[in-house]
Amino acid sequence: MTTEHSPQRQTLPDGRPVPLLTGAERPMLESWLDFHRATLELKCRGLDDGQARAASARPSELTLLGLVQHLAEVERTWFRRVLGDLDLPPVFDEESGYALDPARGLEEALTVWRHEIARGRELCAGRSLESTGRIADGPMAGAEVSVRWVLIHLIEEYARHNGHADILRERIDGATGT
Repeated sequence: MTTEHSPQRQTLPDGRPVPLLTGAERPMLESWLDFHRATLELKCRGLDDGQARAASARPSELTLLGLVQHLAEVERTWFRRVLGDLDLPPVFDEESGYALDPARGLEEALTVWRHEIARGRELCAGRSLESTGRIADGPMAGAEVSVRWVLIHLIEEYARHNGHADILRERIDGATGT
């Protein structure tokens, strides 16, 4: 998506997009969210279903597969339910997404997660950062939030969970780094 007025997006050697270093707020926020999404996908690269189901350390039952499922739920909740005001059921068996179904593998979960990302992008296209949605349930039920708030919240959510993903991946096969 290079134009005369926008520089070509740089990528890291591992293929992740480098977040914008300068520019307008919206593209910068979106570039950071894209970077963190790509980081999660990188943490899952090359793993089989058994590895993606490996928990980090007792008593935690956290897995990379669970993180992918959870972040699909997060994408659906904030973009489609809150900003889109759509009444949708959870993507997976329960609202957190962490529960593992023996029949669901990593590729299926990644496909669902990518679909939720695409739907969220479509829903937000053309909406201003000041555009709002309303949280329907939970401890913040009724609160109005802006697109800007949702983008910042998702950057924070992914950054936190990518830290978990680093630990999980290192436990699985020793791979380290962001």
